[in-house]
Amino acid sequence: MSQLLIKSQDIRYTKLTFVVQFTEDTMLPKQKVSAIRGGIGEMLLRANCVRGRECEKCDFLDECIVQRIMYSKYEKKPSFVTTGESVGYVLECDNYKEEFYQGDQLSFQLILFGKNIVYFNQYLQAISMLGVSGLGKHQAHFIIVSVKNQYWQDILVNNSIQMGNYQISMLGEYIDYRMRQLKKVQLQESQLPKEQQKSFSHVSDACYSGMLTFHTPFTVKYQGAFIQDLQMDPIIASIRRRLYMLDCFEGIEAEIFWDETPETAVTTRQQSRLEGVNRYSNRRDSAMTLRGIKGKVWFDGANEDTMKLLFAGELLHIGKNSSFGFGEYQVMW
Repeated sequence: MSQLLIKSQDIRYTKLTFVVQFTEDTMLPKQKVSAIRGGIGEMLLRANCVRGRECEKCDFLDECIVQRIMYSKYEKKPSFVTTGESVGYVLECDNYKEEFYQGDQLSFQLILFGKNIVYFNQYLQAISMLGVSGLGKHQAHFIIVSVKNQYWQDILVNNSIQMGNYQISMLGEYIDYRMRQLKKVQLQESQLPKEQQKSFSHVSDACYSGMLTFHTPFTVKYQGAFIQDLQMDPIIASIRRRLYMLDCFEGIEAEIFWDETPETAVTTRQQSRLEGVNRYSNRRDSAMTLRGIKGKVWFDGANEDTMKLLFAGELLHIGKNSSFGFGEYQVMW
């Protein structure tokens, strides 16, 4: 196993599923992550800011809980990181409905990494406040129905927080779980008649084929230019970069990702399209469009280390704007 993977197994995370229920008929954007993220940030500012949101002039900047939650500092800042984008959390929402009625429910996931894990109560309070204030352009009001951990246990029971169910996991545990799933399918396939076996896995040489499906846009600059279609080389490079960034966030001593020998995986075909996500920045008081590529890419010749990298990226999200839910994909075989 590569040194980067060995080190990165100790990255801590917790994955939470929030279920909210709307208290009135309303409309929401198709892509909801930006609205949820912006709403959480706004609620945190309302509850905690003491200097009129003038962050550049604030004498409490180092102590600001909003900065710590939304723009967490690295324990060891990578030399290539020049923006304030946080790697401390990721939001996911795969519900693309736009029209909701009173009583309808919406679920979304919040993944917290490293030291951001301790801020669960602040996230919970902000989301609860957001339900009172209203989410999105049409100020959709809601209540929190449930909060569950990655093992589907309830953390919120009768409006009481059960911290005993607030489970903290390691990235290595997730990778091992996905590898067990893969090898179980591989073993079942090996027991079939030869003519019924698929070509994507070979027990003898541990060489795998499969497909990545990007559920949200993927944005990355590779060899000096933003990619225009889905290819395995920039995807794997992005995973290694993301792992190194989270190692730095956690304070884990790791080698710089680009010093590593690239893993194997050959692109066999791909289907992709450019997609934009509109968002409004309260901090900048301006609208913007975030763009990336969605679609599928098929690969062949992946060794075990490559599969472990692909499974790691599945949980972490890759590329730019990951805190807005970008770079979410699923490995299929």
